[in-house]
Amino acid sequence: MNTSPEKPRLNRVFYISASLIALLVLFGAIRPTLFATIAGNIFNFTTRSFGWFYLLAVFLFVVFLVFLAFSKYGKIRLGTDQDRPQYPFFTWIGMLFSAGFGVGLVFWGVAEPMSHFITPPYADTTELTVEGARLAMAYSFFHWGVSQWSVFAIVGLIIAYFQFRRNADGLISTSLSPLIKDRPYKQPLNQTIDILAVIATVMGVATSLGLGVLQINGGLNSVFGLPNTALVQVLIIVVLTVLFLTSTTTGLDRGIKWLSNINLGTALVLMVFVFFAGPTIFILETFTLGLGDYLQNFIRYSLRLQPYQQGTWVRDWTIFYWAWAIAWSPFVGAFVARVSRGRTIREFIVGVLVVPPFIALMWIAVFGGTALHLDLFEGTSIAQAVDADVTSALFVTFAELPFSFILSTLSILLILTFLITSADSATYIISSMTTNGSLNPPLTVRIVWGILLGGIAAVLLIASGLEGLQTASLISALPFTVILLLMVYTLFSLLRKENVRKIK
Repeated sequence: MNTSPEKPRLNRVFYISASLIALLVLFGAIRPTLFATIAGNIFNFTTRSFGWFYLLAVFLFVVFLVFLAFSKYGKIRLGTDQDRPQYPFFTWIGMLFSAGFGVGLVFWGVAEPMSHFITPPYADTTELTVEGARLAMAYSFFHWGVSQWSVFAIVGLIIAYFQFRRNADGLISTSLSPLIKDRPYKQPLNQTIDILAVIATVMGVATSLGLGVLQINGGLNSVFGLPNTALVQVLIIVVLTVLFLTSTTTGLDRGIKWLSNINLGTALVLMVFVFFAGPTIFILETFTLGLGDYLQNFIRYSLRLQPYQQGTWVRDWTIFYWAWAIAWSPFVGAFVARVSRGRTIREFIVGVLVVPPFIALMWIAVFGGTALHLDLFEGTSIAQAVDADVTSALFVTFAELPFSFILSTLSILLILTFLITSADSATYIISSMTTNGSLNPPLTVRIVWGILLGGIAAVLLIASGLEGLQTASLISALPFTVILLLMVYTLFSLLRKENVRKIK
């Protein structure tokens, strides 16, 4: 961790990564059609050739974390042996909730179950049936459950171990230092690793920004009749960029903290209201049944591909989700690490892998379950509306509930504040990664990264919309997945050595 009082210095990681992102923004702005064509070709190649790699890697992360939690290494503290947790348990859980419960879940909470309801994951399942609804909920639970959070937990655990146990900085390259050691190519290799981490983070955050902007536009269209066009989306991005850059200038303890409290409060109000205004008993039964189906089919879903049917469903959903989580993981992982000092590895893993996924599954059961109930038993056509425009999912559901205008307006504000918080936090983390792990990166660096984040999100939306956002995550996550696997190996090696020293 860099605690030097000296002014943080820019390095090659900043100049190279910022230049590469800037070139992508310019290329996409000047030649959007060509950009979209190239991105589509890369998307198809990546999913066809490396989908298996993403599935195996994420499954391995889950197995490794469960092993650590229940092994002798689980007693090791993320800090000195005398350290104790910096935050009380419930405060810590609230921070995890704030970090992981982003705009993606608000976007897909209704949209994913209804998408699976009308286009089932398995070809032999009839659409818009009770069987299809049950499968839709099981797969939605799977995508937002332990597997996604295992990626965040891996990065957070490794960063926390190096920062607090070994008194190192929070850079991704530092976690691979035992493998690189003092070889002649150490510095350029470290810089390459950090550049890949920065690019993966930028693409992951840009994907979340783009999804949020699409949903805000969908909400404004449903509530106020504003057209759902690329021009409106770019204008929303411009306004959003100005807002989160303004928040950035106020610092972590004011802007982000204040907005995080608003996020949590608004999300809780919405979920509680829909829980009681919607089919409460159905929601509870859906949650219970969905949880059982998820646990029963976990291994099957985790390793499912379609080599015999030549279908694209797994590529379009599971592989995209895992790539998105991997691209998003340096940001979420770094945040989770910084609030976890003093906890044992067992406490860390159990907390991160159980509580946030539980909250996510409850959210899906409340919102997705309400939409499914309306279609199955009250004759609505939410699934068809979602199939026509996925960004309208939440607002079409609200239209069937009391106080729909208030609910939709609150949701638009919630998405906006989630986006501002995520972009503000990500700008800080990326700026830290490009200034040698500084805890106080210069404001000018944060502004540069804020503008580039807004720029790449706009380019991806203009060039190819949702598909472009998915492509960005897939491409940037591929090399970073290799880095994550090496980080797992490094961590396990260090834990074994530490345990041997204790025995001696």
